[in-house]
Amino acid sequence: MLRRRGSPPARTGTPADWLVVGLGNPGREYAHTRHNVGADTVEILAVRHGARLRAGKERALVDEVRIGGTRVALAVPQQWMNDSGDAVRRLVRRYAVTPEQLVVVHDELDLPVAQLRVKSGGGLAGHNGLRSVRDHLHSDTFARVRVGVGKPVSKEQGADHVLSRFSKREQAEIAVTLEHAADAVEVIAGEGVAAAMNRYNGATSSP
Repeated sequence: MLRRRGSPPARTGTPADWLVVGLGNPGREYAHTRHNVGADTVEILAVRHGARLRAGKERALVDEVRIGGTRVALAVPQQWMNDSGDAVRRLVRRYAVTPEQLVVVHDELDLPVAQLRVKSGGGLAGHNGLRSVRDHLHSDTFARVRVGVGKPVSKEQGADHVLSRFSKREQAEIAVTLEHAADAVEVIAGEGVAAAMNRYNGATSSP
């Protein structure tokens, strides 16, 4: 458990049951890259539930939907990945959620391409977007939906790897996994994080 450094942002908005944030970099040049699988997942959820993600003062594209009878805020930060915690902090305040009511969907180098895992709190595995969220919230207890994007050939190629697009073979696999990642968020909203972990953390890469 991370030792808390100060207090989380004051909550002022109308409470949501869950805040789901898809990490990525803004701009067309980064759309559908490995680093943007979190943003892609939230966009899938928005389409499924008839949401329209629009720019808000929290430096993110946002809208609200109902999933499993719960009020869920969907958001895609419009800041660079490494600074996305600033937008998340603002969103947490707007939607009056605790870190335990936050779900962050992100790319994961430590998982093979198209493998999916759900995690509750814990380490960051060197992910700068998660680190930014933790530092702004002073907490690491938020849930994560982790989408595998594979490891680069060498550590030095990490930045180029996450900013690259998937190969043709990988595109078909990742398209299915992103749908499953959206499914996992829906399970979290309707049944809780533990239920999603039980369903999606098996030995296979997809349910």
